[in-house]
Amino acid sequence: MAGPLTGYRIIEIAGIGPGPFAAMLLADMGAEVIRVERAQSVRGPAPDTPHFDVMLRGRRNIAIDLKHPDGVATLLDLVAGADALVEGFRPGVMERLGIGPDVCLARNPKLVFGRMTGWGQEGMYAQAAGHDINYISLAGALAHFGRRGEAPVPPLNMVGDFGGGGMFLAYGVVCALLEAQRSGQGQVVDTAMVDGAAVLMSMFWAFKSAGIFDENNRGTNLLDTGAHFYDVFECADGTYISLGSIEPQFYAELMRLTGLAGDPEFAKQMDQSQWPHLKERLREVFRGKTRAEWCELMEATDVCFAPVLTMSEAAEHPHNVERQTFIQVGGVTQPAPAPRFSRTTPEVKSAPAHPGQHSREVLTDWGIAADRVDALLESKAVVDA
Repeated sequence: MAGPLTGYRIIEIAGIGPGPFAAMLLADMGAEVIRVERAQSVRGPAPDTPHFDVMLRGRRNIAIDLKHPDGVATLLDLVAGADALVEGFRPGVMERLGIGPDVCLARNPKLVFGRMTGWGQEGMYAQAAGHDINYISLAGALAHFGRRGEAPVPPLNMVGDFGGGGMFLAYGVVCALLEAQRSGQGQVVDTAMVDGAAVLMSMFWAFKSAGIFDENNRGTNLLDTGAHFYDVFECADGTYISLGSIEPQFYAELMRLTGLAGDPEFAKQMDQSQWPHLKERLREVFRGKTRAEWCELMEATDVCFAPVLTMSEAAEHPHNVERQTFIQVGGVTQPAPAPRFSRTTPEVKSAPAHPGQHSREVLTDWGIAADRVDALLESKAVVDA
């Protein structure tokens, strides 16, 4: 049984980062997603090996010149048979190309038009360039990543691009597809990374309202490395383990397995004034054994413990191996589709494709007449690799 989005057709206008990630999520769930590349991206026949970017997996690739009138007309023909389109240009670019939401919805009133930007379709920053680090800064998120007395630490580009961006775009598209089934009408989904990153901070807004999160003192709170029982610790071999022993019963298990049960200094777990001192004591404890020795002692217990693994180590860990959390596609190790379903099982349909690798077959499969396909390829409005 294929994934739960089987039967939906989605057009992805090629971009980088959150847009391809959203398209990958939709394709992983069974949707037929075609990625529309710039014609200039085709630089000869497609290589025999898959494209390196795992986020391009599971979908075919067509190269269209969107500055060519026949290229625009071709895209609109594809729009007529699509359920959704996703794009990640700055506001106004799709409109200038002649394929903005008004034009596309006129051609297909049930179309879901998903838009991915950093700042949103309007606002004083809307036309400015930016990257993940900027979006999560304005969202009020980046200020709270980091240790006491140190500068904020960007959490890779996971919070803005992928958490606040790509995942919200995929979620928004699916929500709009569900609504379109009832209403028969499409709509525009305005996904902004600054908005999504702000939503990801919802729990901390609640904590702030309750007076249990000090936004002006980074690295002193429960979940931001302030607590001695919620942090990472270096082991004797230079590797790290992680603790999340928040609840009293989990904290008690931590005390027992570290040999600190009954130590009066650790008795008042939530006394924040003691957290820095207790953290130093725990640092010394964890430096006393290797990561493997701590795993032998604490793995799969209620300490709320896990080794801090690199990507390669994570792919080989027995828990992840048993769950098949990582898979091989085209000879490349990568995360498996998530979440999982009991009946409509997601699967990766194909390895990442190169620009224009499937131009002819996409046009044919989406109902474009054979003589017109030949003409489009001859005119270079569409390019086949």
